[in-house]
Amino acid sequence: MASIVVIREAKGVRPLPKVVIAAATLAVAFGGVVVLALAVSSAPHRNPVATFQVVDETFKIELATPELVEHAEALLAGEAVASIPNGIVVRDDPGVNAPWSWHIDPATLEFADMTIEVCDGLPSHVEEGVVTSDQYCPWSAEIVSID
Repeated sequence: MASIVVIREAKGVRPLPKVVIAAATLAVAFGGVVVLALAVSSAPHRNPVATFQVVDETFKIELATPELVEHAEALLAGEAVASIPNGIVVRDDPGVNAPWSWHIDPATLEFADMTIEVCDGLPSHVEEGVVTSDQYCPWSAEIVSID
């Protein structure tokens, strides 16, 4: 029977104690299979998330780049910058946008001054399939927070 030992240390993680290495070596010597993996941290990296209000509904979008975070912060501060969030809808996957069953693909997010009407609507319109476009661009969206 083949024996495999995988020991991976990630940046910022303390080295494995010698007793762990010794135990893994003994397990392999006696025909066991040992897999040890250490994560970079206990919490996964998370990009900031912007919450938008459209009439009386809210939805959330992940801000995947520093430029998007900066733009969202400018909107939150009331600066006159492009304000319509616009991106491709990923259906059947809430991502950061729970309880809705969809989210905006963060890699496609941009802010626009004007968009076509077919992608405008409430978050519930996306949920119900009323907005049938692959894009979602709610004209009346207002940013209310960045977490």
